[in-house]
Amino acid sequence: MKLNSLNSVKVQATIAIAVLLSGTCGAPARADVKVPSIFGSHMVLQQGQNNRIWGWAEPGEEVKVTIADQTKSTKAGDDGRWNVQLDPLAAGGPHQLTIAGKNTLALDDVLVGEVWLCSGQSNMQFAVSNANDGDLEKLSAKYPQIRLISVPQVGTQEPQDNFVGQWQVCSPDTVGDFSAVGFFFGRQLHQTLGVPIGLIDNSWGGSACEAWVKRDLLAADERYKGLLEQWEQTEKTFDFQKAMAEFREKRKDWEARAQQAKDQGKQPPAPPRAPQNVLAGQHRPGNLYCGVLHPIIGYGIRGAIWYQGEANAGRAYQYRDLFPLMIKLWRDEWKQGDFPFYWVQLADYMAESPEPRDSAWAELREAQTMTMARLPNTGQAVITDLGEADDIHPRNKQDVAKRLARWALAKNYGVEVPCASPLYKSMECKDNKIVVQLEVSPGPDGALDSFDVAEVRGFTIAAEDKKFVPAKAKIVGRDRVEVWSDDVANPVAVRYAWADNPVCNLRSKLGLPVTPFRTDDWPGVTAGK
Repeated sequence: MKLNSLNSVKVQATIAIAVLLSGTCGAPARADVKVPSIFGSHMVLQQGQNNRIWGWAEPGEEVKVTIADQTKSTKAGDDGRWNVQLDPLAAGGPHQLTIAGKNTLALDDVLVGEVWLCSGQSNMQFAVSNANDGDLEKLSAKYPQIRLISVPQVGTQEPQDNFVGQWQVCSPDTVGDFSAVGFFFGRQLHQTLGVPIGLIDNSWGGSACEAWVKRDLLAADERYKGLLEQWEQTEKTFDFQKAMAEFREKRKDWEARAQQAKDQGKQPPAPPRAPQNVLAGQHRPGNLYCGVLHPIIGYGIRGAIWYQGEANAGRAYQYRDLFPLMIKLWRDEWKQGDFPFYWVQLADYMAESPEPRDSAWAELREAQTMTMARLPNTGQAVITDLGEADDIHPRNKQDVAKRLARWALAKNYGVEVPCASPLYKSMECKDNKIVVQLEVSPGPDGALDSFDVAEVRGFTIAAEDKKFVPAKAKIVGRDRVEVWSDDVANPVAVRYAWADNPVCNLRSKLGLPVTPFRTDDWPGVTAGK
């Protein structure tokens, strides 16, 4: 399954161009009172907190916003912008929200519940229709209290204030093209909590982390100087019109050769591929912050779920700082404090390796894990048991979403369920063996276990020479594993699940895989990149 085949509804080039050419960074023309598309009929407002409502009107125009038993008034500023803060609302509805100035907008069927942002790259964009049993999932998606909205893919250096889109009631007709991880996550919350759920999907396949960060924030940090210099050179030299002109010539030549081959009864040659405008794409630093994040910043949310990292695996060491920087930026911009931010660690992917070797994907997983220690209110769903060697987009999005939902239910909703995968804590060298201690969840479900076979698989071990070899291992307590190799007399380091596609089977008794780790800090293959 290719990246460019995923969730085609979101790839709306004509919409993107229309928004970018609107002349007002996506904001509607000022005359009547207007609001951006993130506010609309069928939306869900976040319960239990102040909710900001904003829009445009004539400068100085008085605007009143009414919902339930409260009315908030304000005046549009000199720039025509206005905003109000609604008092906290209890879960429920439906309500009508009215916005009155010289004209009146009536937003109907507004619910109050839990709102989550679903973001990242293609594995978050991956649609319900393409997931395991997608046809059955659509048939049963009759959840009128789950609401969905998607932000079109617009890559730009100019902050957008609006987008083309609307809230939809979740149904078999509307859920198919929505984020599978997002929907399954929201469904689990809805079924558990019994409250309305609002899901905002602004993911973009293939997107790089730096595209989700403000350009000036990156420019102010010496660590990203090289990255920005490369892009500055591209910005100076890339000519999309020229590339398109060259493509049209190649296409014309191909059409002639294809017709000739057809006339001769031969297989026609493959057509040339149209160039991509990298300046309007999902890799350019700042593009997605401006194009798909900025229009929704400030909308009341409970938190965010994130599935990204594949595009940054080759620069995993840089991701150690870049990923926390992005999360902190989002929290600062939203002005809701350290809202929950939960992500999916990279799945197992590519060919299995019979011998220990370096792995950029393992280093990216390590960078993701490090982020939990650097930022509060974060969590990670480990899925090294759910991937597919030949497909970067594993279809089992149901279990991915459940592991994310565990974090939200346990940390934000007071539900007593284990959520964290066992995590490396410490090691001790003893009698030519290394005993590793892990942090595990309390209770019998948190104890270590091996899947499928009693033999613990996935460990490697090394001496001072830094040459790792496959290791034997056995569970010696609810949170400890003993690791050794007859070929290593004085081991100093062990690694677990340290590969692109690791063969490993250590998990909690509940079934949450042990988080991949290493006890050494020797430079990896992405150090300095």
